Amino acid sequence: MCSVTFRAMSPDSIIALAAETGIAAIEWGADVHVPPGRVELASQIARKCADAGVWLASYGSYVEAGIADHPVVAVLESAAALGAATVRVWAGRRGVGSAQATPAAGEATVDALQAMAARAAPMGLQIALEYHPRTLTDTAESTLQLIAAAGCSNLVSYWQPRPEIGLAESLTEISLLAGSLSHLHVFAWNGNSERLALAAHGALWLARLTASREIAMPRGGPRVAMLEFVAADSVDAFRRDAATLVAWLDAIDRA
Repeated sequence: MCSVTFRAMSPDSIIALAAETGIAAIEWGADVHVPPGRVELASQIARKCADAGVWLASYGSYVEAGIADHPVVAVLESAAALGAATVRVWAGRRGVGSAQATPAAGEATVDALQAMAARAAPMGLQIALEYHPRTLTDTAESTLQLIAAAGCSNLVSYWQPRPEIGLAESLTEISLLAGSLSHLHVFAWNGNSERLALAAHGALWLARLTASREIAMPRGGPRVAMLEFVAADSVDAFRRDAATLVAWLDAIDRA
């Protein structure tokens, strides 16, 4: 699960909910639960996750690579204290898509990613790009171009669907990203960005998860399907979605 799903909940409550619902891993968000630079807090959360049998999948930072004044060093130190192997970042300024960004903005993003990846590598960390509309990684092609331009062995990409995307386009994107594909953000929204029960997109997600299951992680380790945002921000909705996701993954493993 992504901790940002429940920003108002304490880390202890999130860990308890993960353990209760069979969630194996958490991506901790930097905006509320694990602020950059709070290294002791990150270490405490890491210990509590270990005690609960929950893995630290990644650290969801709000670094916009290429935009000045982000606390990159503090972000990496917090990720290391968590024991998270991956740090998620945004590609460029949020709200500016790959078709609208200037060449200078693209170059600044490449420079920032190279610098961050270079700092992260000796710490055993990889940098993962948020795959998101209205960023420089809003298509598989633009994401691959950015990764190629940066040329960093520890730079990878997440994947998540745009709300309106269908099965064929989903599988094409996942296939194109195969060599750089890291974790998945899992949710069910309709074309109006209204949140649905995850089961409503069962056919879509079973095919997506099955396809991603066949793709090796770029740097080894497990790929995590992370629940992110649920209907009405409801804990009960999360419990239902978690049960759905766990059942799907179990079925795929048995197939």
